Amino acid sequence: MYKEYFTEEHLMFREGLRTFLQQEVVPHIDKWEAEGTIPREIWPKMGEMGYFGLRYPEQYGGMELDIFYMIIWLEEMQRVNSGGFAAAMWAHAFLAMTHLMKEGSEEIKQKYLRASIAGEMIGCLCITEPFGGSDVGAMRTNAVKDGDEWVLNGSKTFITNGIYSDYLVVIAKMNTDKNPKNMGVFLVDRDTPGVSAAKLDKLGWRASDTGEIAFDNVRIPLSNLMGEENKGFYYVMQHFALERLIMGVNAHARAEYALEYTQQYMSERTAFGKTIDKFQALRHRMAEMVTEVEMCKSFNYQIAKNLDEGVYVVKEACMSKLQSTKVSDEVMYSCLQFLGGYGYMEEYPLARMSRDSRLGPIGGGTSEILKEVIAKMVIDGKTYKKEA
Repeated sequence: MYKEYFTEEHLMFREGLRTFLQQEVVPHIDKWEAEGTIPREIWPKMGEMGYFGLRYPEQYGGMELDIFYMIIWLEEMQRVNSGGFAAAMWAHAFLAMTHLMKEGSEEIKQKYLRASIAGEMIGCLCITEPFGGSDVGAMRTNAVKDGDEWVLNGSKTFITNGIYSDYLVVIAKMNTDKNPKNMGVFLVDRDTPGVSAAKLDKLGWRASDTGEIAFDNVRIPLSNLMGEENKGFYYVMQHFALERLIMGVNAHARAEYALEYTQQYMSERTAFGKTIDKFQALRHRMAEMVTEVEMCKSFNYQIAKNLDEGVYVVKEACMSKLQSTKVSDEVMYSCLQFLGGYGYMEEYPLARMSRDSRLGPIGGGTSEILKEVIAKMVIDGKTYKKEA
């Protein structure tokens, strides 16, 4: 199935990636989850295998492969059962690095994008603020031009890779007297004076470092503005489609893995003289869940294909994240229930998977925000276009 999306080369890539993750990541996941830290050694290993450069040009060390290599990468990382590890990797590769590629100057690409693809530098994207949440337009962090420098002041929160990253891609307001949506995309080195960060303690995604970051009169060169002045809001909006599709793919892959594990458990667990996969109530609920996940997966693959062909999939990406994360949460709830008391134990995977899944309807735009975006498009006739 899905031969229209995946070739023999894709399948070989998936097999090699799964082997790599089983050898280099899975044996360490419990430790990383407990410590809340992913050691830097894994990043160059990922870079050496080309996993950070799947979608990036060869001239910067990338591989320029089609989007379904990215889909495979995302799906397989969910199978290591650490939403935090997966998030740290894809937030680097497809949030921070997307802005480097799309808006960064050639100098920035040669220095930061090349090193990011190699896993020698780690990036994070700083959008969300303590008082802003999903409302990007409400951000207060600002950038003011002072001679040959920009001066940044403000704060960001819930930033994946916010503690241990080497550079930060920061969205800040500028020239707001002319337009409240005037923003810029700025590159900030971690060791720049005035940058500070505090680690946040989370329910799930525990292996990743999520931080609250403050900028106190942070001075950076004018050349660290990426793209055009005042266009940052539009850059962010057009990249949201990719982020939301990524979270939709993560959700269907996470749910699929949970179902596989639960089916195996059901085939071995006995009650009242037979394995529990013979009880009709459980069988029929399993049938429903497999159907729902398969529908999400099929939809997500089609969106990925459209995105790869240059279609601006704002509505569809919102639908992907909205429905896939909802289904994932429902699957986790039921699968944990199927395991009974063991589902509630940390030594079984459903406890962590349930915690990690719960962030799906929140991060990258809450489900409530996505419903409003979709409603504006299907009810009010609003259209979204790429920034030229």
